[in-house]
Amino acid sequence: MDSGLAPREAWPALMARAQAGEREAYTQLLRAIVPAIRAIVRKQISDSVLVDDVIQDVLLTVHRVRHTYDPACPFLPWLMAIARARTVDALRRRGHHWLRETGDGQIAEEVSDNTPEDEEREEELAMILDQLPSRQRQIVEHIHLQELSLAEAAARHNLSIAAVKSLLHRALTNLRRMGANHGRS
Repeated sequence: MDSGLAPREAWPALMARAQAGEREAYTQLLRAIVPAIRAIVRKQISDSVLVDDVIQDVLLTVHRVRHTYDPACPFLPWLMAIARARTVDALRRRGHHWLRETGDGQIAEEVSDNTPEDEEREEELAMILDQLPSRQRQIVEHIHLQELSLAEAAARHNLSIAAVKSLLHRALTNLRRMGANHGRS
């Protein structure tokens, strides 16, 4: 049963060829990763329309940050980090129901019970974080919002702990600078 999609093992090579400007390889890669993205997103979102929106957002993000991928590293963790970040963004923006797998394999549906003030603060936070470079934003989200350890964030991004610390320091410096500028306006 050949679906015509490139196997996961071929994704790093396809991305390397795409980074070198090979359009056919890039098209083949994008077609192949859509089912994986869908599976990642559907673990947290039940609304099929929102799932499709997030898939499109992930594909756009992959396009924008494709130069950051290192073909010597596994592709799937890089893609998963992007997909999870865009999923979280969509959930924050829309306040929809979301799905979470519990430890015993059951799926629990959770509903956002945010107040309008909470939603306003979350939107403001999202707008501020949107001003950070992509890598810095992802590190801040993973460490401060998702409460990953430095080691977990490093593994997710295929970086050293020192590199994660450096990105986090730069992100926090940028956020402080933005806050100081925001306070003056």
